[in-house]
Amino acid sequence: MTERVGLYPGTFDPITNGHLDIVTRAARVVDRLIVAVAVNAGKGPLYTVDERVQMVREEVAAIAVTRGVNIQVLPFETLLVDFVRSCGANIIIRGLRAVSDFEYEFQMAGMNARLSPEIETLFLMASERCQFISSRFVKEIGRLGGDISSFVSPRVHARLNQRFLSE
Repeated sequence: MTERVGLYPGTFDPITNGHLDIVTRAARVVDRLIVAVAVNAGKGPLYTVDERVQMVREEVAAIAVTRGVNIQVLPFETLLVDFVRSCGANIIIRGLRAVSDFEYEFQMAGMNARLSPEIETLFLMASERCQFISSRFVKEIGRLGGDISSFVSPRVHARLNQRFLSE
């Protein structure tokens, strides 16, 4: 049987409990998981790609141990399907929070399938408690002094507070 290698791409600026929910659930269905942190300078990230990779590594380490799955965290800035192939992955993992995510994700999955029909896209619905969490909202609420402790881990919360204090 072929090893099921999943790749979960995103900007992860910052990584939220919603992202961790998808990582945890993806770890149940793959033999190896790669969390791919997109450079994506066009989105104007709060953190550099190196900072985001480090944050993601810290956050997923316990999931890897608990689930007994090898989880790697790698940066990328190439075409997604090319990166998937270069990592030896055969599944793209995508999280869906709401119906509004579906149209965009459906189009992206179609384009990826046309470019690389050997790569499958697997959609995981966000858990009920995570459906409304987005990095953009977390940053906005945190920057304005709101309580973001239920949206991110304590480590990420501390990093965000430190960043916002230095702005």
